[in-house]
Amino acid sequence: MATIRAGGLEFAYETFGDATRPAIVLIMGLGGQLVMWPDSFCEALAAGGYHVVRFDNRDIGLSSKLDHLGKPQLLRMGLAYRLGLPLKAPYTLAEMAADTVAVMDALKLKTAHLIGVSMGGMIAQQVATQYGSRVRSLTSIMSNSGSRKVPGASLKLQMRLIRRPERRDREGLIAHGIQTWRLIGSPDYRDHDDELRAKVERQFDRNHHPQGMARQTAAIMASPSRVPQLQRLKTPTLIIHGKQDPLVPVAAAHDLARHIPGAHLEIIEGMGHDLPRALLPRIEHLILHHLKHAERDHARPSVRA
Repeated sequence: MATIRAGGLEFAYETFGDATRPAIVLIMGLGGQLVMWPDSFCEALAAGGYHVVRFDNRDIGLSSKLDHLGKPQLLRMGLAYRLGLPLKAPYTLAEMAADTVAVMDALKLKTAHLIGVSMGGMIAQQVATQYGSRVRSLTSIMSNSGSRKVPGASLKLQMRLIRRPERRDREGLIAHGIQTWRLIGSPDYRDHDDELRAKVERQFDRNHHPQGMARQTAAIMASPSRVPQLQRLKTPTLIIHGKQDPLVPVAAAHDLARHIPGAHLEIIEGMGHDLPRALLPRIEHLILHHLKHAERDHARPSVRA
């Protein structure tokens, strides 16, 4: 584990594979720390011939916390969001995209393949549209375009996710995390109980910072639709989504694919809003195939120019 200073903040990060190979930057989702990217997944991408970087987003894990910005009132923001009213947040996804580029700069990565999951997919899209020359390819997993016209999670599920657990000791919070993953996870590819507990415990014991997750949630709600920018995107794009995703329903994937020229869409039956161990080989294969074609296109002078 190492840390770097980038864009005025400290970021914790890890790398896998040969640093001379093309880079992959992994961007995790809401409240997720870098360890939520399975080690075996990172190792498989590195074995495919890439230099893999995973890092903690701002406000999460071992990266800088922005508690001085205060804790947003998510219930109030959620109501305003549903009414289509303008929102203010401590920061936006555009600023988190700038974080990603700052991390790349600090690690001396001129370009990288970006892979983002959920909120991380939103950030990766933002990087690709704002800093297109830095992005060799985009892989957006279980994410959306930011359009408010696309159906989201049910109100019941949204309220469940922002409700504070009754027990706030370690065991109570871990039990709450396990219940949450069971609610949003893949119905046909459930991780074993001990595997899921180990995943939740690993993240909780590394760092627990609910205020940071609240500010990240506010960033998602306050950020505008990316549709106008995505419609002009020229970056090779792969979209992976679970057909049974209850948090970001599959309609979001079809919407995203409609707005990104030439995007390739893969819908996985039985997959929810997680990266279950049983599906990792398939997801790794899809990504490595996508990256291979993107690298071939990147090598063409007409594309580089």
